[in-house]
Amino acid sequence: MMTPNIPYSYYEEAATFIQEQTRHHPQVAITLGSGLAPLAEEVENPVVVPYADIPHFPRATVEGHPGRVVLGRLAGMPVAVMQGRVHYYEGYTLPQVTFYVRVMHLLGVKALILTNAAGGINPDFRAGDLMLIEDHINLPGLVGHSPLWGPNEERFGPRFPAMNKAYDRGLRDLALDVAEELGIRLQRGVYVGLGGPTFETPAEVRMLRLLGGDAVGMSTVHETVVAVHAGIKVLGISTITNVAVDTLEAEEEADHEEVLETGRHVAPRLAALIKGILSRLAAEHPP
Repeated sequence: MMTPNIPYSYYEEAATFIQEQTRHHPQVAITLGSGLAPLAEEVENPVVVPYADIPHFPRATVEGHPGRVVLGRLAGMPVAVMQGRVHYYEGYTLPQVTFYVRVMHLLGVKALILTNAAGGINPDFRAGDLMLIEDHINLPGLVGHSPLWGPNEERFGPRFPAMNKAYDRGLRDLALDVAEELGIRLQRGVYVGLGGPTFETPAEVRMLRLLGGDAVGMSTVHETVVAVHAGIKVLGISTITNVAVDTLEAEEEADHEEVLETGRHVAPRLAALIKGILSRLAAEHPP
């Protein structure tokens, strides 16, 4: 069955509603993953718009995702901070999951910073690490679950977008420079996107490691696809909130509380990194 397309007018109505609430004109959108919502509290002169108030906007249902867009300035850059996201496993269609990305495009956003909570597959990773996403493996997308499935909306982008440069090289280099300046260890790797909501079995963890994955999660890849389709530059940063269990004999097991707690612990470090990146962007490309 073909996934029904969302009418272009729905995106326009959502973008118009948001713009009517504020004088801010965001150039960068930031999506905050599980446990990372406090960063939005640092936005200057904030205008807060609940997702529930925005026409056609899906509502977040997962703990750690408050479901609000916060508009204002952060480190000198006009931003729209997405305080939480919705996921495929919540029962939404992929066009609904990625709805906000196209709305941000209509608002004039040129760059999207995606953060997420992820399980560490790379044996060198530890809970609390930050990982710069250099590339991804979109397992749902490889079997046809893509937000671009169905008739193409040419007003957003081409029928067949290239994905070999999904995570912008310039933004990745900037993130590495800022991390070095701040003394923040920033791992680099490949993010594997799964459907969820279950955590992975040990056999699946070993398989994903063999495929070249360094971290695994339940978001980000679909948003990246839609952003690239619309010509938005993407920077992805994962918080390694737990080490993926790869043996049946292991005593530990992943749970959402651990994800949230680690996310809260890492949030100040991630906030410093993002603010450093925004400050550099504001200096290089004054808003």
